[in-house]
Amino acid sequence: MSTAVVLLSGGLDSYTAAAILQRDGFDVCALTVLYGQRHVREIESARGVAHALGVRQRLEVRVDLAAIGGSALTTDSPVPKDRTMDAAVIPSTYVPARNTVFLSLALAWAEVLDARDIAIGANALDYSGYPDCRPDYLAAFERLAALATRAGVEGGRFRIHAPLLHMGKAEIIRTGLSLGLDYGLTHSCYDPDAAGRPCGRCDSCVLRAKGFAEAGVADPLRP
Repeated sequence: MSTAVVLLSGGLDSYTAAAILQRDGFDVCALTVLYGQRHVREIESARGVAHALGVRQRLEVRVDLAAIGGSALTTDSPVPKDRTMDAAVIPSTYVPARNTVFLSLALAWAEVLDARDIAIGANALDYSGYPDCRPDYLAAFERLAALATRAGVEGGRFRIHAPLLHMGKAEIIRTGLSLGLDYGLTHSCYDPDAAGRPCGRCDSCVLRAKGFAEAGVADPLRP
């Protein structure tokens, strides 16, 4: 059985991506990054999701992107609410180079584990417009992996899996439910209250609500 390192945030997308990799026969090792995010509730969800999936290994790595700043997710800047989702502007919740940092950490761990497969729950349809969720970016990182590692130089080929890349949120949810996933374990909100309850108005909450509505099922996190 091949090993895959999966970036697991505790959100709906990464949970589904990890389950798809398991369905496809991979032995999943889950990597969660504590990057100084304001919504630390997602870390608890990542732990619960990893347990539910029964991953072979789980690793948490701390990289303080809050020290760099530049995002509403790592500073005290207000999280945008009720935003027009088709706006061309990249929202303030974009974290500079986040997926590049995350994939680099996953690549390093994969090389140590002698794994050649890395998975990320990136989506290029129902998403906030982040540049590091695009197919061209993921293809470029795969090429980088071949050039920047000993394994790549010695002939190994790393593959970046993004099984949700061309799925709408409703399709993602239906796929996860068909795999028996409990989305009540996940956390999506960018700006939860002190009790961890979702705000219902940030981009992530709006996309999640849209997905469940279009899938025709109730969100277990909503009353």
